[in-house]
Amino acid sequence: MLLQLALGFAIGLSLGLLGGGGSILTVPALVYVMGYHPGAAVTASLAIVGVNSLSGVLVHRRQGTLNWQVALVFGGVGMITAYFAARLSHSFPPLVLMMAFALLMLVVGGMMLRGRRAGSAQGEPRGLATTLAAGAGVGLLTGFLGVGGGFLIVPALVMLVGLPMPVAVGTSLLVIAMNSLSGLLGHLNGAALDWQLIALFATAGIAGAFVGSKLTRLIHPDRLRQAFGIFVILLAIYLLYDNGIKLLR
Repeated sequence: MLLQLALGFAIGLSLGLLGGGGSILTVPALVYVMGYHPGAAVTASLAIVGVNSLSGVLVHRRQGTLNWQVALVFGGVGMITAYFAARLSHSFPPLVLMMAFALLMLVVGGMMLRGRRAGSAQGEPRGLATTLAAGAGVGLLTGFLGVGGGFLIVPALVMLVGLPMPVAVGTSLLVIAMNSLSGLLGHLNGAALDWQLIALFATAGIAGAFVGSKLTRLIHPDRLRQAFGIFVILLAIYLLYDNGIKLLR
């Protein structure tokens, strides 16, 4: 139970601080630490990350680092594509999905390290068409790979939609909650969920998300972006190594 609480807190802390990283931590934690099958881990991850994200949204709303209009447009179209993409994911072997997950993480991590400098909190987002296209693309990958999408949403909001990093972090949490709900519905095909584990992870995660959301006001936006990119790349390398060995056996 202590291990589950510690992992849950770390997941929530990542979400509140970086606006992502929840599923990147949750899926490997459930598979490699808790011994879950990848399919069950994906479904439980969506439930855990969705609850944690909502708690972070409340803090960011009070801090003024949340763009409701972008979140609803970006997340709304993402929910639609995430639902149908989740259905398609059942046709692929779990190892292949994990490898695709890791490769995508590697690309996005590099983009964040090389990305433009984050603007001020008053930065204006780009047009509706750009927001819709970015939201649909992220929703597709969210449902297909079974992740809340924060590690994709934050870069998309910063580099494509044009939000400054602090606002992208807060906005992404609302989008993650929306996409996680849609993805979860797509994955609920009669599989039993461990509600006790989900409750423990989510409870600790809510506390972590609260702490992480407060810390965003103390760290420079560019440092947040760089930390996010490094974190994603390191975990991607590990997942590629671990799953690559299994595929070669």
